[in-house]
Amino acid sequence: MHAFAALLDSLIYTRGRNAKLKLIADYLRATPDPDRGWAMAALTGDLDLKGVKPALIRALIEERVDPVLFRMSRDYVGDTAETVALLWPAPVVPADPEPLSVTQAVERLRHLSRSDAPAVLAAMLDRLDSEERFALLKMATGGLRIGVSARLAKTALAQAFALDVDRVEELWHGLQPPYDALFDWIEGRGAEPTAADTPVFRPFMLAHGLENARVDLEDYAAEWKWDGIRVQIVHVAGQTRLYSRTGDDVTGSFPDVAAAFATPGVVDGELMVKGEVQGGEAASFNALQQRLGRKTVSARMLADYPAFVRLYDILFDGAEDVRDRPWTERRARLEAFVPRLDPERFDLSQLIEAEDFTALEAIRAGARDAAIEGVMLKRRDSTYLGGRRAGLWYKWKRDPLTADCVMMYAQRGNGRRSSYYSDYTFGCWTEQGELAPVGKAYSGITDEELRMLDSFVRKHTVHRFGPVREVEKTLVLEIAFDSIHASSRHKSGVAMRFPRIARIRLDKPAEEADRLATLQTLVT
Repeated sequence: MHAFAALLDSLIYTRGRNAKLKLIADYLRATPDPDRGWAMAALTGDLDLKGVKPALIRALIEERVDPVLFRMSRDYVGDTAETVALLWPAPVVPADPEPLSVTQAVERLRHLSRSDAPAVLAAMLDRLDSEERFALLKMATGGLRIGVSARLAKTALAQAFALDVDRVEELWHGLQPPYDALFDWIEGRGAEPTAADTPVFRPFMLAHGLENARVDLEDYAAEWKWDGIRVQIVHVAGQTRLYSRTGDDVTGSFPDVAAAFATPGVVDGELMVKGEVQGGEAASFNALQQRLGRKTVSARMLADYPAFVRLYDILFDGAEDVRDRPWTERRARLEAFVPRLDPERFDLSQLIEAEDFTALEAIRAGARDAAIEGVMLKRRDSTYLGGRRAGLWYKWKRDPLTADCVMMYAQRGNGRRSSYYSDYTFGCWTEQGELAPVGKAYSGITDEELRMLDSFVRKHTVHRFGPVREVEKTLVLEIAFDSIHASSRHKSGVAMRFPRIARIRLDKPAEEADRLATLQTLVT
């Protein structure tokens, strides 16, 4: 456990990507099985320990230290695991001198019952130092937040053992922690894991932002970028699975789509729902959200929000891997593949016909369909490669909408922002002259602007609600957002999609901020 705790501590204070890769690679080469497998599961978010809830951790620490001290410390530190690790008292009985391994910790946490969870977790915390306690609690709650993505951890594994990272990524989703088959293959103790009879995830091909570049449409094809969630549908050996862009299995949330896909192959597309207002066409992302994250879906939900997939690409045509074929050939394959599917559940993403890039700019500028997020540009000779590859695919999002809003509340952030009030709730004026919250944002600002806004919050607080402060309604923020939708869950009746702070409007009086009625005219 000590080595894993030291790894997490080093990763937190290491900024450079290459330095982080080396830290993880060194740990994996030096650590025996199955400890390194469980560590990789923690780093990639594949470790699911349901027995430890935040409420249990809070209850344990508040039995040992003044609850007020804990809450004030948590408010300042910004992280429960770090706060508990620092405040946990030394046990009265000397700790067990035998070191606690990662595997021992995981096995105990995996088999916790509700009745014995407090005693087991407390006993482990009693025998660890503060660094190890932090690692245990982070691992137990599944939220490391150490600046390491799943892709980075897999890249480090590949570099540590001279493997192809795309091959590691492809094998990963057919394996279970602690990945015995993978490490047996790496160490020469077994054959390469295979996924021939299992519907596994393959890494998505991703796009770079177009920024201010222009491309030649002789070399690139253009198609709409739809506003749903990217999914990969895999049908192998009579089984169908839907995977999100992060490789999560979302089949349970969309059983209607899975049941309708019975043709062997692997396709890439955008999952959306149909809307009555659109006459059966794609509805806004807000409608799709009604089904996202649900483990079970009721018959009424299936009827009210029927899901379908607009297909972009094909990876396997039957059992044939076509990822190494150029986009033009894969597109022809996809066009031949789609007619074999249920037209109620699957259709083809249409290409945009434009004479040149200038004409495409005009077409994009006029796109305000609720389901259109922008334009994709795909090099016609590009093969299907996992990850972002320079010069092959570009995403060209439509220009954002903006609104001038008034800051209403602020909350402390997490991680390196835990000492700052960095999460801001903002609102617009109703016809009655009151502010109604319309969104919350924490991105889009520089470090200097963050310090300025934090100072404003501290100097203009009117009420405190735990970690949240209500502020004087005097500061205007220009908020950029992709779209806005009707929402019964919000007091204002609207919800912004991807809000971020575009500018701090020190030049604008609060009474001149936008009216809620103005935002309602933009609802899609």
